[in-house]
Amino acid sequence: MGNVDSQLAEKFVCPRCEHHGGHAERLAMSGTGLSRLFEVQHYRYAFVSCANCGYTEVYNLNTLEGHDNVGTLLEILFAD
Repeated sequence: MGNVDSQLAEKFVCPRCEHHGGHAERLAMSGTGLSRLFEVQHYRYAFVSCANCGYTEVYNLNTLEGHDNVGTLLEILFAD
């Protein structure tokens, strides 16, 4: 789990039950067309769930961390 993920989990305050702290998980998705064909997953999100009631919020990691086209290119070339 990356630094952004741990910060989101630690600073999360549930709008539903006002519990402090949560659990963060990452999810990557491909788009349509060639990105789906080559399984390029350049849409990245962090899901942060309340540790108390399970309420979940979604954050766009490309916005929070910045977008890296070089990383996407390397992922295409060296994907396992």
